[in-house]
Amino acid sequence: MAEQVTRKPYVREVPRMLWFLRHPRYMRYMAREFSCLFIGAYTLMLVVGLKRLAEGPDAWAGFLAALGSPGAIVFHLFALAFSAYHSITWFRLTPKAMPVQIGDTFVADRVISGAHYAGWALVSLVVLWLAGAF
Repeated sequence: MAEQVTRKPYVREVPRMLWFLRHPRYMRYMAREFSCLFIGAYTLMLVVGLKRLAEGPDAWAGFLAALGSPGAIVFHLFALAFSAYHSITWFRLTPKAMPVQIGDTFVADRVISGAHYAGWALVSLVVLWLAGAF
């Protein structure tokens, strides 16, 4: 009977924290995932604003005053930056997530991404127009 040789199996080391700092692609991925926290917080802030609006003019005035604080302004800048980053990275990813085939050929990636950017610009212009910006 042959003797069994046992070896210690190779186990790759997986760092528990900060693993995403090893490669720029991982850092971009984590930044995109982190952006959802600011987008979610901004959404909650909008819901609180609707609640204050329903509570009456005094509550609404207090909410608007709170939005003018330095902390709220910094939060809005972060939320804007992260939402723009999230949108741009999603539009870059869209051709891979939803390839469009017409006949035997696929629509070029830049056409799909460009259509999303054009839609984003159109919706932004409509919102600005409705807000009275021009």
